[in-house]
Amino acid sequence: MACCVTLVQLSISCEHLTDKDIGSKSDPLCVLLQDLCRTECVRNCSSPEFSRTLIYDIDTRPVLPHFPQIVSSQTLTLPLMLKPGKPAGQGTITVSAQELKDSRIVTMEVEARNLDKKVCLDGIPGDGLLMGRPELTALHLQVIKNNLNPTWECFSVPLLHFCGGDPSIPIQVHCSDYDSNGSHDLIGTFHTTLAQLQAVPAEFECIHPEKQKKKKSYKNSGIICVKTCRVETEYSFLDYVMGGCQINFTVGVDFSGSNGDPSSPDSLHYLSPMGVNEYLTALWSVGSVVQDYDSDKLFPAFGFGAQVPPDWQVSHEFALNFNPNNPYCAGIQGIVDAYRQALPQVHLYGPTNFAPIINHVTRFAAQAAQQRTASLRQYFVLLLLTDGAATDVEATREAVVQASKLPMSVIIVGVGGADFEAMEQLDADGPLRTRHGEAAARDIVQFVPYRRFQNAPREALAQTVLAEVPTQLVSYFRAQGWAPLKTPPFPGKGPVQVLQA
Repeated sequence: MACCVTLVQLSISCEHLTDKDIGSKSDPLCVLLQDLCRTECVRNCSSPEFSRTLIYDIDTRPVLPHFPQIVSSQTLTLPLMLKPGKPAGQGTITVSAQELKDSRIVTMEVEARNLDKKVCLDGIPGDGLLMGRPELTALHLQVIKNNLNPTWECFSVPLLHFCGGDPSIPIQVHCSDYDSNGSHDLIGTFHTTLAQLQAVPAEFECIHPEKQKKKKSYKNSGIICVKTCRVETEYSFLDYVMGGCQINFTVGVDFSGSNGDPSSPDSLHYLSPMGVNEYLTALWSVGSVVQDYDSDKLFPAFGFGAQVPPDWQVSHEFALNFNPNNPYCAGIQGIVDAYRQALPQVHLYGPTNFAPIINHVTRFAAQAAQQRTASLRQYFVLLLLTDGAATDVEATREAVVQASKLPMSVIIVGVGGADFEAMEQLDADGPLRTRHGEAAARDIVQFVPYRRFQNAPREALAQTVLAEVPTQLVSYFRAQGWAPLKTPPFPGKGPVQVLQA
């Protein structure tokens, strides 16, 4: 079953619709076929504004056509079509998008005094939070053994999980003596609310109900101290895109000799009678999704590993359009056109060096990172299309480690049937390290072998290739403490104060 990533609310309006009824105006409604939901029907209206919104579930399926354009601009107006390529004659549809999520988190620091035994602390929300979902009944902090005055590590919990977004929901906190077999012994408990926890520093007496009943002199079994309790915003990829973040897309194409003579049908650069090859198919699959997040649709495109005119020196960073002062191509089609024109003008050679193009994009990402007061957040995505592993392995590792400190991601698509084990290492689960031991600040590389998706729908490759970019983008801006420039609204049931990162 597909897992929901987030929900987006689509608001629909139309103008100047064609009258289809005899003697009156049309009675329009709008249907979102992919999620089988629809607006209400507006009677006798050629320019309806539908009050019923459509909810789109972003999960593991391909995104809707034009969806990236909608979320990046928040509002998109398009001409109505009877079928692909055939305009309806008149009428437009306007779609506005808003993400439906409460992205707030509760961050707390808790300590205790004079507890009876080694403990673990369980915060158990009250019945108001259960909502028929018993998996949300307990939040566990780590165990601190042999310490009657423990200080637990700072922890964060989604606000909806913690109290359903309502600061007045009762929360029951249990402090227990930990046992490895799971039979924890209760030390004490108390009731509170998020609103009370936020009134820091806050102290609560840990009360054991049985001891309280048996001993008249009983006071408490220790004191739980809440040092900090703040509600913060955990922004998503859509928050940043809808908040004005600009995605800058750059392409690098491998022209090394291992691809084979482009005039031979065995070459990976051979253009079929349909004018395509694996390089172009991979470029279209990934680029057609990324380009919709770029407002000007101008993408720098480079080649590497070829001898280029006029001096026929090997270059690992030449503009596909042979204009080093303006390597930008208009849309993915512009990159395709430049590639087709460059292919017969260069001599495939080698070696396969990735570092020069990675460093090229890194320079621009570094400039963007320094503009902390700029009115535009920028993030850079480099797509490398290659038939083999990097020859300059150490230089590539160094380049990736340095790029990991900047607003940048590197996507590598392996074309052909070569051994890509070295590329898999760049996309390893553990931190990538340079020869001198410097570790990458974060994971920014995603490697995908194209032939694994050769017979799959085009969207499958794009989805896999781009799966990690949203997380990588968010991780960078979060580490910098940068919020979206246009902060989205937050649904909530109570006046919880929000501290924006």
